[in-house]
Amino acid sequence: MRTTGSREVYRNPWIRLREDTVERADGSTGVYSVVEKPDFALVIAAERDGFWLVEQFRHPVARRAWEFPQGTWSSEALTSGTSGTPEDLARAELAEETGLRAARMAHLGHLDLAPGLSTQEFDVWLATDLTPGPTAREATEADMVAAFATEGELRAMARDGRFTDGPSLAAYALLLLAREGR
Repeated sequence: MRTTGSREVYRNPWIRLREDTVERADGSTGVYSVVEKPDFALVIAAERDGFWLVEQFRHPVARRAWEFPQGTWSSEALTSGTSGTPEDLARAELAEETGLRAARMAHLGHLDLAPGLSTQEFDVWLATDLTPGPTAREATEADMVAAFATEGELRAMARDGRFTDGPSLAAYALLLLAREGR
């Protein structure tokens, strides 16, 4: 497939939508809408026999949702030139959302969020040897709560529809695969 044209349809500080005109291998043409968003980090904060989760209101689905801590550099940080490695981002998100600091971070994998729709990808990290500290949540996270769930509770939440975040479930699958490789 070959891109023959592209135009920006919409942009704000967090997202860009573009429309690409493409020519397929058979010569037919089409249009693809592509959502551009910065990559993010997702952190599985593990201790004892479970994990630290966060819950917040998610406007697109109009409900509160449980998930592993995750996020990208804020638009203000990106504008001011703040950045760092994927691990730096993971550590920053963990501390910001839960107040936890990790002595150890292990990279579990790199995933595509929705490759048929978006350029956004994410790194999955396992954080261990945790110590508590203050949170530094953004204004959009003011209603966020953090809570500990045992692994059994997490599995029950996934089974009964209380833990439905796709990236979090994919991250948990990477953790299970990493455990198999021990």
